[in-house]
Amino acid sequence: LEHGGDVIWQLGTGYFGARKLSGEFDAELFQEKAAHQNVKMIEIKLSQGAKPGHGGILPAGKVTEEISEIRNVPMGQDVNSPPAHSTFSTPVGLMHFIKKLRDLSQGKPVGIKLCIGKRREFLALCKAMVETGIQPDFIAVDGTEGGTGAAPVEFSDSIGTPLTEALIFAHNALVGFNLRKDIRVICSGKIITGFDVVKNIAIGADLIYSARGMMLAIGCIQALRCNANNCPTGVATQDPQLVKGRHVEDKAKRTAAYHDGTLTTVAEIIGSMGLQNTAELRPWHRMRRTDFTEIRHYGEIYSYLSPGDLLKEKLPEGWERAMNAATAHSFSHVDHDTVLKTSSVS
Repeated sequence: LEHGGDVIWQLGTGYFGARKLSGEFDAELFQEKAAHQNVKMIEIKLSQGAKPGHGGILPAGKVTEEISEIRNVPMGQDVNSPPAHSTFSTPVGLMHFIKKLRDLSQGKPVGIKLCIGKRREFLALCKAMVETGIQPDFIAVDGTEGGTGAAPVEFSDSIGTPLTEALIFAHNALVGFNLRKDIRVICSGKIITGFDVVKNIAIGADLIYSARGMMLAIGCIQALRCNANNCPTGVATQDPQLVKGRHVEDKAKRTAAYHDGTLTTVAEIIGSMGLQNTAELRPWHRMRRTDFTEIRHYGEIYSYLSPGDLLKEKLPEGWERAMNAATAHSFSHVDHDTVLKTSSVS
């Protein structure tokens, strides 16, 4: 805020900055801070690629007075981020929470971020959007490649859907429910280079998050000590002695140069393809060797749905099981026959 930067306010399970001291969401505090002119969007974080379905802890030693004030958390105590949200427990509940935040923020864009696990859970969100008529303005799909030194290794290495498959699935699901035209898709997960940007926009993304690249630009060496308050480069610590190593004037120039260089590379790649802008990228622009003698493009490797395909009585091949198990009123698996009987009775 000090230098007038644009802010995407990420609201996770701890509701930091918009919470009561006991941890519940505080609507009045959220409304007050969301009105700030620097806050451009609000992002509800359901999960992240580094540790999907896993909560987090900010150790008491890292809670400075400044952090305590900003997050509205007590000093001298570990700060817990629960695995799940307390303001909603169903897909429909999430849609109503989105509307609530949009109303409280006077119409600012509200979206969600998640690392996709079971396909039916994301399809349940899509069904809730159709049923309620409430949609997020954007969805950030975080691949399991996403990283943080504060994540358990088993989670960061093995849990969650890889970005390519997750992005194509999410794009297809939104297209199938005829929602894609109204929702922007952002993706993240080990995106560092200009080619990383191009290849992910080609298969379904509108925008790109790059956390790892920016962290490396400011001096991160991936020491994996983010939670211990002893990061040797001063990036992920509040220890004054270690923070001295993070020379802001120099690191700012390096980060700006990295950002500018990455976008320049994107433009050069687009130009070399004979395109005018990233909106012209398509799955067939991205190629992959599938065996020793064959190269195929992503439009051949993956099936892409047409608008409204998942709203038809006959579902596309491979989508039936997950669609029948998804309901707007629960993140759990449902029996399709039971749902049909309940619907006919009601």
